[in-house]
Amino acid sequence: MKTLFGYGATTKAIAKGGGWTIFDDSFKIKTIDEYSNVLLPSNYFNPNNSKLEITSPGIPPSNPLIQKAKNLISEYDYFYERMPFSIWVTGTNGKTTTTEMINYLIPNSQAGGNIGTPLADMERGKIWVLETSSFTLHYTKVAKPNIFVVLPITPDHISWHGSFENYEKDKLSPLKRMNERDIVILPRKYQNYKTSAYTIYYNDSKDIIDYFDFQENHFREPFLLDEVLAKAVYKILYLKEGSLEEFKIDPHKIEEFKDKKGRVWIDDSKATNIDATIQALKGFKDKKIYLILGGDTKGQKLLPLFDELKNYNIELFLIGKDMEKFAKLAKEYNLRYDICEKLDKSVEMIDKKIKENEVAILSPASASLDQFKNYRERGEKFKKLVESLS
Repeated sequence: MKTLFGYGATTKAIAKGGGWTIFDDSFKIKTIDEYSNVLLPSNYFNPNNSKLEITSPGIPPSNPLIQKAKNLISEYDYFYERMPFSIWVTGTNGKTTTTEMINYLIPNSQAGGNIGTPLADMERGKIWVLETSSFTLHYTKVAKPNIFVVLPITPDHISWHGSFENYEKDKLSPLKRMNERDIVILPRKYQNYKTSAYTIYYNDSKDIIDYFDFQENHFREPFLLDEVLAKAVYKILYLKEGSLEEFKIDPHKIEEFKDKKGRVWIDDSKATNIDATIQALKGFKDKKIYLILGGDTKGQKLLPLFDELKNYNIELFLIGKDMEKFAKLAKEYNLRYDICEKLDKSVEMIDKKIKENEVAILSPASASLDQFKNYRERGEKFKKLVESLS
């Protein structure tokens, strides 16, 4: 029996070929899908009847299915023998933007992985540019990239991985499988990690700019690092500088817009961890900031965020499941804050306070699933709420 765990985008794409038995917590009875795959409740899984298991990346190691599995591999491992030249992008923040920038620059390439297209649906004749999550890397034991781009790694998904050290270890795990024909671009703090790959180290964007002698850039931080890393991959492959002058950043990432009174609002709903929020705020240090914070903190330590917030002229509007954690620290740091619980109330309260030369930012430092389907829905609702202000 060939087994799939979970019935999400990754496993559904693999299952199109048929012949799989799929276990998911949401299944209550045995059924058959349109591809003649058998769908069973998770407690029906017997590892002795399974010769291969592939898991949806988001299923945590603590799940009983994972605990019982004897032949568990990742989506990346399953497709590795058929994988063309591949560029993997990981790190905590900026993965999607960097992946899209590389895909934009590299001819005959396709973006996929965590960015939305499962490997089963990708074209074999193209260079694969894969946004690669820590979840996928945790379960990947065989596959490796040809070029590995590692953005800065900061605390995230601690509750899933168990600790920041485990999170880092999973993020960097491909290094031990790479060989001397491979290339990795890596934060200098990891220079003691062993790898046979040719390694380019950096501390910041300037290091990349100097190393590759880039002459022109079109974005400011935090997008500048994404830009120069993408251009670095292009120069490695084509020995010349590429241009991202026409590239457009995705919505919900430090996306600036104005209300009917001309006041500035920022949709940074994609900031699902504290480092993303810290980076977003840096561009507005000279302004009074009204910051919407909160959601599911995923086990992050929040102190580094508040050590940064104390340097700003800022007022906090707290929403979501973990808003009391933010409120407790705001009180300790003597920061002004309001308990809003819901996004609509936070926008309503800010509307009464914000002036034309100030800025309101949705940069929650938290996941959205406590109140929304995803960060996109959270961001879209935020924009609609602001647009509806009189």
